[in-house]
Amino acid sequence: MVQSSVRGKGTRPRAGHAGELGWDDSLYDKNGDAAQDGDDGPPAEPHGQGGQGGGRRGGVEGHPRRRRRVLRWSATVLAVVILGTAGAGYLYYQHLNDNIKKDDLNIGNAKDRAAESKPNAAGQTPLNILLIGSDARDTAENQQLGGARDTFGGPPNGDVQMLVHLSADRTNMSVVSLPRDTLLKIPECTDPKTQHVYPELTRAMVNSSLGRGGPGCTVATWEKLTDIHIDHFIMVDFSGVVSMADAIGGVPVCVDKNIFSHTSSGHGSGLKLKAGTTYVKGTQALQWLRTRYGFEDGSDIARTKAQHQYMSAMVRQLRENATLSNPNKLRKLAETATAALTVDKGLGTVANLYDLSTELKKVPTERITMTTMPYEYAGERVVPKPGDADKLFRLVREDIALDGKDTPKKKTTPAPAAAPTDSDDKIAVQVQNGTRTSESGPVSGRASTVAGLLVGKGFAEAQADSSTVLSEDKTVIRYPSADLKGDAERVAKALGIPTSSVQKSTDVSGVTLVVGADWTSGTTYKVPKEDNKTPTTANVLNGADKKCMTVDPAYTW
Repeated sequence: MVQSSVRGKGTRPRAGHAGELGWDDSLYDKNGDAAQDGDDGPPAEPHGQGGQGGGRRGGVEGHPRRRRRVLRWSATVLAVVILGTAGAGYLYYQHLNDNIKKDDLNIGNAKDRAAESKPNAAGQTPLNILLIGSDARDTAENQQLGGARDTFGGPPNGDVQMLVHLSADRTNMSVVSLPRDTLLKIPECTDPKTQHVYPELTRAMVNSSLGRGGPGCTVATWEKLTDIHIDHFIMVDFSGVVSMADAIGGVPVCVDKNIFSHTSSGHGSGLKLKAGTTYVKGTQALQWLRTRYGFEDGSDIARTKAQHQYMSAMVRQLRENATLSNPNKLRKLAETATAALTVDKGLGTVANLYDLSTELKKVPTERITMTTMPYEYAGERVVPKPGDADKLFRLVREDIALDGKDTPKKKTTPAPAAAPTDSDDKIAVQVQNGTRTSESGPVSGRASTVAGLLVGKGFAEAQADSSTVLSEDKTVIRYPSADLKGDAERVAKALGIPTSSVQKSTDVSGVTLVVGADWTSGTTYKVPKEDNKTPTTANVLNGADKKCMTVDPAYTW
């Protein structure tokens, strides 16, 4: 068996499991913008094919002696299927490996990449996996499922993007979704197949990153946004969702009223369910994951909530009930699962997927926390909410559990400060005013005051940048490259700013101090007490919660 980079300590479980994601339903023009702001999914399945409430849960069949040979499904929140292949033979194992599609992990510039996660005091390291749902219409099956015939063969959009963070000690898991309508800076990416270079975009919908060379550009975009190092990605398309939902046998979802996602103009996913719980599979599972018209306020945010509820229900279903004792069914599941996935090369074998699942399985369902990036509207789109989005990313980056149930961590010895490149009087520092908040304007003169303070401390090259006004909850010092880290830390030490507020960023050209809303007056910086509570704007959902989606009365029947 191939050795894996994600293998954890302890014994292997005896089995494998499956999961999947779903996507957005909107149509796009060639630039990735919404051509029609509506769902355009396939028609609902007739009642009797999973459309009615209820459903049957799987169980173990056969004599107890046979049960000892059963391969059990382990639960994950991503599209991973783990297969027990010890008796299948080397050739079949290689066949399954060949089924898995592989692509480069990160195709952005090396300077934009986030530093690898640091191990905790026990030497354990977090894992970050980006889940991507592609809306590609690149096959006849995907075309039929996705509609929008005018986009056949065009650049795909990554309409579902979720970062799964597995804590270093494997006690908890955090999931952060990014609405597909989010406007972000998309970094320069190089297509690994054609070597075509896509230039940086200063403001574009995040879902367009997938069409700029592949999933490696979506990974690069996330790292630039969050400064979180991403270890792996897993991508599934329309047909992958349908085939995996069929292989699993259905996922229980719930609505508080009858729902029919359909408009008079023909938009809508076609989802038609009765109030209560329904086990959805196949096309109906895809409809659930693509539905916007009919859930809550009809926004992409409501759709994200439905996707979170689907994933939570899938985890519970697999952990509580799912087993396979039929070798033919197991083989079919193996074929379906490996053919449904596109992963980075580090996950490109059955053995490596198995080991990843082993790590994910260690987290109890009640310690899984699903969130959506805090946002605010920018016209019809959204942008990261200043302060709250940064805080959520920091909590994940620092491996702090989003459910607030972290056990006290052992303190680690701080890393030694980097050596400055020059004496204080020759370190160039640009000071910017970041005191503006959503409730109030910037405090006048703060950049000049702090620049003068630095000059008085011997930093003769410190200057105020009065042309830039930013919004930063906390005062931060940024530097663009490793050779300037020592200079930035020297400035921080002179002002009493903690080194945790010194950050590498390619958005600056030199050492840049942004005076935040935590330092609106005076010349002495007071370190604020760290607040590690998950922002209420993150729409938190616990993995053990069994909730029903709220149906818009206009879409009930």
